[in-house]
Amino acid sequence: MPADFKMAIYADLKSASPRVLEFDMNGVLLASIPGEGKIVALPDRNADGIADGENVVINGLNRPHGMAFNNDFFYVAETDKVVRYKYDPIKFKVSEGKILFTLPGGGRHFTRTLKVLGDKLYTSVGSSCDTCVESDDKRAAILVSDLDGGNLKVFAQGLRNTVFFAFDPSASSGQVRIWGNDMGRDFLGDDLPPDELNIVSEGKDYGWPYCYGDRIRDAKFMNDKEPDYCQHTEKAQVFYPAHVAPLGIVFITSDLFPKDDWGKILVAFHGSWNRSSAVGYKIVKIDPDTGRLENFITGWLNAKGSVLGRPVDLIFANNGVLYISDDKANLIYILTK
Repeated sequence: MPADFKMAIYADLKSASPRVLEFDMNGVLLASIPGEGKIVALPDRNADGIADGENVVINGLNRPHGMAFNNDFFYVAETDKVVRYKYDPIKFKVSEGKILFTLPGGGRHFTRTLKVLGDKLYTSVGSSCDTCVESDDKRAAILVSDLDGGNLKVFAQGLRNTVFFAFDPSASSGQVRIWGNDMGRDFLGDDLPPDELNIVSEGKDYGWPYCYGDRIRDAKFMNDKEPDYCQHTEKAQVFYPAHVAPLGIVFITSDLFPKDDWGKILVAFHGSWNRSSAVGYKIVKIDPDTGRLENFITGWLNAKGSVLGRPVDLIFANNGVLYISDDKANLIYILTK
């Protein structure tokens, strides 16, 4: 981490593993905790950089992950549905929810992440398996719908597990420019396939399960599709090292950073689980124009190979400080200067 930054613990959630972070309309930080089926608010009323306590907003949910606000509506993505609530920012409570649409549940990748842009709701749904042909086109895809859940359709397909994505703040008015981290398949060795950062565009196909990496045909599906199918899929904007498991993604728009860094991207590498030597477990900074990648925060993987934490989501507050969730250490960090 650069010497002029300081990282501290904002909240210790003890046995709970925080994933997605979001701010409500009053700037209070919320965290989803899929393993406990709940969402919590973590206010800091005295602005000392430490959460005052944990307020349960909703519980009894089915692996809640993604969250988004639009006016006083609060959207929550559970593993099998998207629900909209009215939210009370004073009491940190919600009204009875309305199911906007259901999602295919079960299988390997349970997380569902959502974001609002304009009058549309975007929802990512991971694949049900490592490599297979899905029977439901809503898997391995990013979906788009109206804010009331109507007109749900596939926005982009062939995305094995794009858990986190971000909208490009430099996109022109009315343009939807999504950058999404996608995790490649397993069991091709330590160094294949690379994980990816994609520019996700409407109607495009990103290749999974038939292709991986730089549009390489997967031998498991050699007899599926036409011979040149992979060459007509979308190429990644940036190839990451294999198995780093890229998760949280945020564009730098904070005065904590020099102006030269504005427009660059921070990505959380959650870390490998199926590699002979561990990789990832850090936050990197990426130049989206060149694809150049450099370490920004390290230390979750020590010199002995022990894993101390796994960064998940990244979010800037209005005052420019960065919050980071860690679902191994069960902490939320705050990055300041």
